[in-house]
Amino acid sequence: MTDNKFPKFLDVEQVSSGWINKYILKFRLPDGRDYQYEAVSRKPLDVYKAELETQGPVDPQVDAVCIVGYTAEGSFLLIKEFRFPMNRECIAFPAGLRDAGESVEECASRELREETGYDLARNADGTPVHIHSFVQPGFSSLGMGDESIAMVFAQVEKVGEPRSESTEFIEVFELPRADIARFLQENRAPLSIRAQLVLEMVACDPFA
Repeated sequence: MTDNKFPKFLDVEQVSSGWINKYILKFRLPDGRDYQYEAVSRKPLDVYKAELETQGPVDPQVDAVCIVGYTAEGSFLLIKEFRFPMNRECIAFPAGLRDAGESVEECASRELREETGYDLARNADGTPVHIHSFVQPGFSSLGMGDESIAMVFAQVEKVGEPRSESTEFIEVFELPRADIARFLQENRAPLSIRAQLVLEMVACDPFA
């Protein structure tokens, strides 16, 4: 028996590679037993292993952004996108992976243009009318992987046509604030947890 409070990381083995890599993480539990855990990451083996070996506070890293866009008229910008793991259309806010060297604002602008044909609403000098992102990114699924996402809240406007990839099937729509409660009651399409949380809190204060 050891005095360790948490499992001790021993090693990581990569078992498949692709758009997402699958890994087997090897730990020793506080009671001395060995334990394996399946995880996924977009990071290559050397980078992922180095991060697993680092304990304690680390600087926030942003893998992707999710844009809660709203128009000057008060409607929220949403997408219906065919998602292969679900084999159906799902509803979410526009989102996407951050390219190397991109700021959160640059990533949000690019993803909006590519997926929706919208962009950050801008003043005459080119600065965004309003944009706010959380102090640090959150994580998509801490029980499965290490993807971190920056939530960006911004006023948006239509500037052109979407430039989606050939494997992306996206329909863009605006949801007026006054219609959110009815939408949540009637919608039966799978809903991103981020979209669900934001829309539910806008429609009805859950703490009231």
